[in-house]
Amino acid sequence: MVSPITRTSGITGDSASDANGLGKGIDSSFALNLIPLPTTPLFGTDGIRGRMGEFLSAPLALQIGFWAGIVLRSHANQVGPVIMGQDSRNSSDMLAMSLSAGLTAAGLEVWYLGLCPTPCVAYLTSICDAVGGVMISASHNPPEDNGIKIFAANGAKLSHVLQAEIEARLHGNISPTTSVSNYGRHYSRVELVSHYGKALQKPLNDADNLQGMKIVLDLAWGAAVGIAPTVFIEMGAEVICLHNKADGDRINVNCGSTHLDILQAAVIEHNADLGFAFDGDADRVLAVDNSGRQVNGDHILYLWGSHLQQQQQLPDNLIVSTVMANLGFEKAWKQQGGNLIRTAVGDQYIQAEMLRTGGMLGGEQSGHILCHHYSITGDGLLTALHIAALVKKAGVSLAELVDQSFQTYPQLLRNVPVGDRDRRLGWKDCQPIQKAIALAEAAMGDSGRILVRASGTEPVIRVMVEAANADLANHWTNELVSQVQQHLME
Repeated sequence: MVSPITRTSGITGDSASDANGLGKGIDSSFALNLIPLPTTPLFGTDGIRGRMGEFLSAPLALQIGFWAGIVLRSHANQVGPVIMGQDSRNSSDMLAMSLSAGLTAAGLEVWYLGLCPTPCVAYLTSICDAVGGVMISASHNPPEDNGIKIFAANGAKLSHVLQAEIEARLHGNISPTTSVSNYGRHYSRVELVSHYGKALQKPLNDADNLQGMKIVLDLAWGAAVGIAPTVFIEMGAEVICLHNKADGDRINVNCGSTHLDILQAAVIEHNADLGFAFDGDADRVLAVDNSGRQVNGDHILYLWGSHLQQQQQLPDNLIVSTVMANLGFEKAWKQQGGNLIRTAVGDQYIQAEMLRTGGMLGGEQSGHILCHHYSITGDGLLTALHIAALVKKAGVSLAELVDQSFQTYPQLLRNVPVGDRDRRLGWKDCQPIQKAIALAEAAMGDSGRILVRASGTEPVIRVMVEAANADLANHWTNELVSQVQQHLME
């Protein structure tokens, strides 16, 4: 796609071999083996993520930037910029500069957006003839963590194949030395963020404006503090903001999409129509209805899916979700003629299944929602705008819409901290845990569901039990958590 956004300065590479790093030029072998690399895979379910100073560091970020740049160039049809943004974490500036050093050493131009949501990077990457995008964020993780998300030229998350190629080059398994024929440049392009804001509003016509609605936004001290209030106000809503300054010490701390209690109280206090809570990089969102009740991703998918179904804009009436989706949601959706496909947890798996099946709507219970009518990636702001417009168009409250949708099965989710990375990733080999899971599944039968998995983004084992009644769910959750604590915790 030819971008209406002009390039500040062209890349000076003069051939395809330049772009692939194959020509004569600067010896860039300095990027190899600066520090010991982790033996476990760098890329998890959502990019590279971990504790700053323990897992992530400036030297590692420089190497990732260099080799990501080499890989992105080698697979690009033309040599364009890399779009880069970040959240508000204290370590994000440092990682951004380290990554930019690596990318420019690989001969690429970097367009730096500064503070912005992850979907902003994805969107601008897709329209700017870029070779890729990079977002520095650990999403919903605590302030001491950080992460690196890499996007392909079309704005989608980088494929497993290219992730594996970057890791192989980092470990020296491909091309021990690499030369590039030019240096790249770093440019501040913060003005481009406004293009993303306008794109969010474009699909919502005048009839979908939010005039007369009072909406509370919990911005989690994170990436959306600048753009979210502006977009909702421009759509006509009266906006009340919580945690609306960029604060690296407090991002996600007792706020945002993982802690809804403050938002719930604010919606009731201000007699608001609804509220939205974003995570630190605003690629996910959860809602609160006018009664102060939480509305998670399952209900968001059901309501948005029903709307698209009525508009005949949902091919095969398909919604793609994950193994975490509630049984109540699945049964209700099928009862109205819908199809539901479950994937592993992680938006990359949802995205892959949507592309495979032609599905247009998918997402996670945690609020990561993808609607291919409007975006190729999950986008919390986009989702919130469309749900708010849907509520206004329905002429009834969000609470009424939720009441008319489905009843959830009691579902308990416990996160068990497991500090050792290798121990966490090897939980499937622990026989006592496997026996406990088999026993619980046999006892539950068709009346419930059990899911135990290692988080791809945090040092925890997640234990989920879903049952027809709360007592049964509570009993087996406690049993399985006890086994994980006994056999995996130090």
